[in-house]
Amino acid sequence: MSASTGPSGFVAPRLIGHRGAAALAPENTLASIRAAAESGVTWIEVDAKLAQDGVPVLMHDDTLDRTTTATGPVAARTAAELGRIDAGARFDPRFAGETIPTLAQCLAECRRLGLGLDLEIKPDKGTEAATAAAVLAVLDAEGWTAADPIFVTSFAIPALRVIRDYAPTFHRGLLVWKFPEGWQDAARDLGAVSVISDHKSLETAAHVARIVDGGWIPMTYTVNDPARAAELYGWGVAGIVTDDPPALKGI
Repeated sequence: MSASTGPSGFVAPRLIGHRGAAALAPENTLASIRAAAESGVTWIEVDAKLAQDGVPVLMHDDTLDRTTTATGPVAARTAAELGRIDAGARFDPRFAGETIPTLAQCLAECRRLGLGLDLEIKPDKGTEAATAAAVLAVLDAEGWTAADPIFVTSFAIPALRVIRDYAPTFHRGLLVWKFPEGWQDAARDLGAVSVISDHKSLETAAHVARIVDGGWIPMTYTVNDPARAAELYGWGVAGIVTDDPPALKGI
């Protein structure tokens, strides 16, 4: 078994567009998904969290302030209300009018473009299980199964437990930052095929080897420098999440 293939047969994508392609278009929007596809990347990563009405939408932050023209908690608005908020103008006026999509819209766009999906469950505190359950309901409604190119990831262990218990055939990846205490036990308990670390915590090849030795595919986020990407691939990292797919293509 190579470092890029897990025990379940999951093959890590070598390059994944972060939040679509966050350097090229406003993150977690349909425009960003299209920009990733146009750049030639074949997989993207997006963040799913719950709107007020329990509908999963694409958003990383708990609030609207950083990426949209609105303010306040994402969870205070329904999916329909979020779908009328401008999520493009703050990135660049050319994207004014780009809105916050639902997960269902994202899945349809990925299908249309032939993209694989690294779907990160990004719950607000206390909604970990509910967010995972809602994500599974949307995947089922849209006809996505473990046979599709999809990989479910999260920092939230309770969310990944829901995926493990109710949709065990979906490949799961544990996201970590600075390798917190207990990460190996958590990855084993979750049946994770991959451990995805922040790249700054991968200081030497030994840090990558520690993931491989545990039986997990080593992946990392968020790398935008070609030299750093080449170094990490050289150490055995199988998959890199990047804001800027064109910068890393061919490495």
